[in-house]
Amino acid sequence: MDNDSANNSANKMWGGRFSMSPAQIMEEINASIDFDKVLAPQDIRGSKAHAAMLAAQGIISKEDEASIQAGLDQIMAEIEAGTFKFSRSLEDVHMNVEARLKDVIGAPAGRLHTARSRNDQVALDFRLYVRDRIDEFDSALAGLQLALARKAEVHAETIMPGFTHLQPAQPVTFGHHLLAYVEMLSRDRGRLRDARARLNECPLGAAALAGTSFPIDREMTARALGFDRPTANSLDSVSDRDFALETLSAASIAAMHLSRLAEEIVIWMTPQFGFIRLSDRFTTGSSIMPQKRNPDAAELIRAKVGRIAAAFQSLLMVMKGLPLTYSKDMQEDKEVTFDALDNFALVIAAMTGMVEDMEPNIEAMRRAASSGHSTATDLADWLVQRLGVPFREAHHITGRIVAEAERRGVELEHLPLEAMQAIEPRITADVYSVLSVENSVRSRTSYGGTAPHNVREMARLWINRLGENQMRG
Repeated sequence: MDNDSANNSANKMWGGRFSMSPAQIMEEINASIDFDKVLAPQDIRGSKAHAAMLAAQGIISKEDEASIQAGLDQIMAEIEAGTFKFSRSLEDVHMNVEARLKDVIGAPAGRLHTARSRNDQVALDFRLYVRDRIDEFDSALAGLQLALARKAEVHAETIMPGFTHLQPAQPVTFGHHLLAYVEMLSRDRGRLRDARARLNECPLGAAALAGTSFPIDREMTARALGFDRPTANSLDSVSDRDFALETLSAASIAAMHLSRLAEEIVIWMTPQFGFIRLSDRFTTGSSIMPQKRNPDAAELIRAKVGRIAAAFQSLLMVMKGLPLTYSKDMQEDKEVTFDALDNFALVIAAMTGMVEDMEPNIEAMRRAASSGHSTATDLADWLVQRLGVPFREAHHITGRIVAEAERRGVELEHLPLEAMQAIEPRITADVYSVLSVENSVRSRTSYGGTAPHNVREMARLWINRLGENQMRG
């Protein structure tokens, strides 16, 4: 069979997508350079640390190390300048850098790979990358917290309805509502910091899977790359990806929190609510309806959690059935992780911008807070505190009073005293001191409550704490 016939046969076998030979198809499925080239900075950092250690241990000469260091610096400069030519035929970022190093410095380049494998090399690069992204996210989330806390301080007394089941429940302040997300984000940052602490072990030196017979100093490379210690088991070193899974899990939870806030922004911007305004910076118009102002940024943030959580699930499925140690399946760890973490960074930035941009419609919020008999719980509490009525009985009395207010079409604070006394004769005019939404929020002075004094104090605490962190950063 001639070559053309063989290729035609192969093409039929592999299907119409690939007008190429099996060798070309193998390159298509095997090459990772299209996405793993983002690891080039981490790859070069790892190689520089490895070369320094090899020289310190007398495994390579000082002259070869100097050539390798200079060559790697040149390659990094080429990458930063955008002049480096990545080749798919060289499969991945590691081989691309190594091939270019050989072009630049010649024979000494071949000594760089002494006492290491691509298996521990890629494990190192991926850990460094994820660690770098975690540090970026921690700073970005702190910036979002600061934006929320500053807005909360300004609106410590701005009254809005608090909801359960998306039904008006009790009055709260807008500042208090925003601080709820500050607390969520604090836990998100904690989860990311925990993930960072667990991943901060250096796999370099595990080699292919069993370690190496060369007299390497793994403590030295770990220190040089900012790790707490080297990994303790060579098999685990090259086959572990739970550091990426844990980071994706933490990012998914954080993205879910941002999705909840995005959903609230979408609801608040509807004419039916009219609680907030966003400028043209974070909204779009309609191609056919000139009156529209669409909260597109919030809607896209709301959707992005799907991609981020899907990446976690995808990697989980890749890893679930793999025997130790490395399998090519694990090449599928990076593309989804890179995409998810890129999108996570984007949603943090977009949400920070929206929080800084949005302005509440104070009158609309107060009007909504006054509707739906939202101070009914305050009435029940007053009956308990002033009249000594057991709470369950107070709850029943309040329910009857609410029913009377509904029958008359008025809010509780406008229900005549005699109407309330017809239900419970002991009620006095003092009851009106708790029935306004202003008095309601002022009364919620328990720690963590919505009283404006509490909100202002907590907002300032967060502003000071986050401001100090920024200065240290």
